[in-house]
Amino acid sequence: MRRTRCNSSYINRSELFPSGNLSLLTPIIELFRIKPMTMRLSPSFLLLAVHALLSSALSFGGRPDAMVWDIVDKRAPSQDIVTWDEHSLFVRGERVLIFSGEIHPFRLPVPSLWPDVLQKIKALGFNCVSIYIDWALLEGKPGEFKAGGVFNLQPFFDAATKAGIYIIARPGPYINAEVSGGGFPGWLQRVRGTLRTGAPDYLNATENYMSNICSIIAAAQITNGGPVILVQPENEYTAAHDYLPFPDAAYMQYVIDQARKAGIVVPFISNDASALGHNAPGTGEGEVDIYGHDGYPLGFDCAHPHVWPTDGLPTTLRSSHLKQSPSTPFSLVEFQGGSFDPWGGWGFEQCSALVNHEFERVFYKNNYAAGVTIQNLYMIFGGTNWGNLGHPGGYTSYDYGSVIKEDRTVTREKYSELKLQTTFLQSSPDYITASPGQSSTSSYSDSPDITVTPIFGNSTENASFFVVRHTNYSSLTTTKYRAILPTSQGEKTVPQLNATLSLNGRDSKIMVTNYDVQGTRLLYSTAEIFTHIKQGDNTILVLYAETNEYNEFVVQTSGGQVKQIRGGASYTVKNEDSTGNTLVGWVAESKDAIFLISDHFYAYLLDRNSAYNYWLTPVDNSTSKVIITGPYLVRSSYVDANGLHIKADFNATTKVEVIGAPAGVRKLFINGNTMVTEVSGLSLIANVTITLPSFTIPTLSELTWKYTDSLPEIGEGFDDSRWTVADHSFTDNTYQPLLATGSTYASDYGYHTGVLVYRGHFNASGDETSFSLWTQGGLGFGSSIWIDSLWVSSFLGSGSAADYQGKYNVSDFNPEPGTPHVITVVVDNTGLDENYDPGYDTMKAPRGILGWRLETSKATNTPITWKLTGNFGGEDYMDAVRGPLNEGGLHAERQGYHLPGTPTETWVSQTPFDGLEGAGVAFYATAFNLRLPSDQWDIPLSFAFTNDTAAAGGAYRVQLFVNGWQFGKLTSNIGPQTVFPVPEGILNYEGGNYIGLTLWALEAGGAKIPGLELVAGTPVWTSRDAVKFIDNPQWVEREGVY
Repeated sequence: MRRTRCNSSYINRSELFPSGNLSLLTPIIELFRIKPMTMRLSPSFLLLAVHALLSSALSFGGRPDAMVWDIVDKRAPSQDIVTWDEHSLFVRGERVLIFSGEIHPFRLPVPSLWPDVLQKIKALGFNCVSIYIDWALLEGKPGEFKAGGVFNLQPFFDAATKAGIYIIARPGPYINAEVSGGGFPGWLQRVRGTLRTGAPDYLNATENYMSNICSIIAAAQITNGGPVILVQPENEYTAAHDYLPFPDAAYMQYVIDQARKAGIVVPFISNDASALGHNAPGTGEGEVDIYGHDGYPLGFDCAHPHVWPTDGLPTTLRSSHLKQSPSTPFSLVEFQGGSFDPWGGWGFEQCSALVNHEFERVFYKNNYAAGVTIQNLYMIFGGTNWGNLGHPGGYTSYDYGSVIKEDRTVTREKYSELKLQTTFLQSSPDYITASPGQSSTSSYSDSPDITVTPIFGNSTENASFFVVRHTNYSSLTTTKYRAILPTSQGEKTVPQLNATLSLNGRDSKIMVTNYDVQGTRLLYSTAEIFTHIKQGDNTILVLYAETNEYNEFVVQTSGGQVKQIRGGASYTVKNEDSTGNTLVGWVAESKDAIFLISDHFYAYLLDRNSAYNYWLTPVDNSTSKVIITGPYLVRSSYVDANGLHIKADFNATTKVEVIGAPAGVRKLFINGNTMVTEVSGLSLIANVTITLPSFTIPTLSELTWKYTDSLPEIGEGFDDSRWTVADHSFTDNTYQPLLATGSTYASDYGYHTGVLVYRGHFNASGDETSFSLWTQGGLGFGSSIWIDSLWVSSFLGSGSAADYQGKYNVSDFNPEPGTPHVITVVVDNTGLDENYDPGYDTMKAPRGILGWRLETSKATNTPITWKLTGNFGGEDYMDAVRGPLNEGGLHAERQGYHLPGTPTETWVSQTPFDGLEGAGVAFYATAFNLRLPSDQWDIPLSFAFTNDTAAAGGAYRVQLFVNGWQFGKLTSNIGPQTVFPVPEGILNYEGGNYIGLTLWALEAGGAKIPGLELVAGTPVWTSRDAVKFIDNPQWVEREGVY
């Protein structure tokens, strides 16, 4: 428990104020003009002063548990820019409501696109992002930390600063994140100590990474002019093996100290996987500054996107917070923003339907009802598991059903819904310090089917908020009810001018009372508020509701005359002369309505679909904001002597209306273009006409394709003399004991990613009858076996099998005694397992061949000597630009044939649409030019496969390489992904592109690709910055390649 120091004595704050609020001390502090944390008042004097103030306050009906201390106790030991109390963060002394979204820069390897995504997040009303950092991508070889090119975080930090976005940095060292190994590099499989514990060899292994990455983060802290305001040590450190001492406070402290030694001075925040209080302030060694936890209430069942489980809505968030960490802001460091989807899953559109706009309305507003002031949604933009970086529980796409789609478009309804919520709360400063109350089915509503949670303002001068939902939170019915709202003028039963209000299905509302609108007060509103601004003497309020829904609001203004100046909404007005209230009842319609109340108060009344098109946009270099409607996206605005300049994106012809432009501004410029501008009331209006650009996308089936064999290993006379010999008689892998006489675990030899290839040499006895093989590649993996050039069998894979044990009849092989032969095994590595719970070391689950036996009819075994390969060079990987995981061990990859500039002139002309006639692996390459108007248009492109295993001739696997970057892995018999978005910057929109495909036919009949197209999405006229094509290393012959 934190204590406030008074001279040489300590007074427990909770002994004075049960809620921990000390706003009543402000007069004392001001009187003595001293800083609260260095008060030199005697404890007895302080107690007397507090007692007097409390007595005075309570005599006027004040509530100690609703009193807020805005000046004192902004605790932070190492710096004074980012501080906090029990309500919120302070940044530079001002309270900040943190709306954050998770984004992983490494999942969008085009730094010039990072500003685009950050601006789309900022346009939601967000002011923060959270980022994981993937150790496996930065230290592919022990001791060699590389953070250049697309892995350089400085451009991301710069883009965040420019966009006005704070950052929560989460470097791990363990991150989970659905990445290979949970962010652990594969060479940790050779560390014998238990991972995520105080094992000395594990801690030593983390030192180089943590020292380097935390130094990079430290340089980007807000104290150094950067955007980083919080750092999270470790990740979801919540549960462990039953026989492992846990939580290990010394281990957590070690991770914290690593960061501090590297220069981290901003506060540390945790993300307990659930609200269990691990490492919370006051727990001692290993405690963080600010306690936070996660929440994924719907789980990850994308197969049933419309099923909400019984009791899935968390109703103890507030009480858990007060129990676990009452002295810090209520922080949800990961709250559900989508869902992952496994191999064989249902696709991310269904995940988006699971965590959709209705989920946002019910669940996010439930969080607000609990008083959350730091909320990070996982994910806000998912991106792509390019280059083998994903874990085996997922496929190439990491769209996650997020608010922003993998192709960076913002067409999901959940984007617009989230914008409404965020803009409202960022426009409502009283929310930050309001006190959540107890939910009730009777105190604030006349219907037991309606539950209302109050969030009380600190006084009648502060707004209160009432979160309304169905008692059965998953209800699909429409419920009629009346609300009972306590206001500064007493309790009001509403509506007053209609019989009832209504709540439709999976919806939730936030009603307000005593709400300040730029100096004019709403006594109450049953409709939801989008925002409000001031334009000169004019006040502009924007309200919205569901179409055809009745609502009402009361404006406290004397002599209010209501005049409808736009739209035809049905409305009723009641003026109360005794109170000066003007009550307006209205029914939301699809056409906007504007009402003038009194002389200078304008109410814009919208239905929700219309409100989706509204944006609240700051005017740069000023304190002003404007409301803009019409564009697909609004990025920014500024005013100069010529007029108002807007940077916005458009996907259709539309009318743009700017509401509340600064005084004197009568001219509008959009994306640098002078617009014909109409001044109408409080608005500037211009028409934007969109004529879609003309461009040509190549037809891939009509291009010239070249072919080369990518499994020459099964050919006669193949030379594997340079291959790695599997000669370890032991393994340091503590997860999987050796069954064989030697290790064939890939990571024992430095191969941690992509396809693995084994060659087992043996001299035949002539009596071989069966071959048993145990392979492991992770969920969704597959494998194939040949003896010499004879295909034996394949494991086709499934979404639920991480390994496979097979026994194969080889009696027909019938070799001559004493003759040499080779068994070739191809194993697809879909990524290393995560390491979620310490003590199990699941990340160490080996990849490749785990065991084998070649039996004879004479009850003997024929010895096999194994060689193996993965990516050429292993941990001494060849491609520093694309990183240590991008390429695997297939022959074409080892040769670098996936890289642009590969000399294909002498290859055979053959297309992947012809394919292979038998089991094997082929590599196909083609090239094409693009000439797209990307300077003004954002045009999403995707590679779309026609997936039909029957038409293909058998099961197959494909890897898609675009200019050397692996941007797709397709499994025909598992799925679900067939469409692979590839961003500009990886694709060259203004020049040449090189495409490579590996086609692995797993069955005797071979396989072909039934169809492949390059597909363009809807072009968007954009104001984003120009995208820079990544400087891609070209093919060169690799020294020593095999």
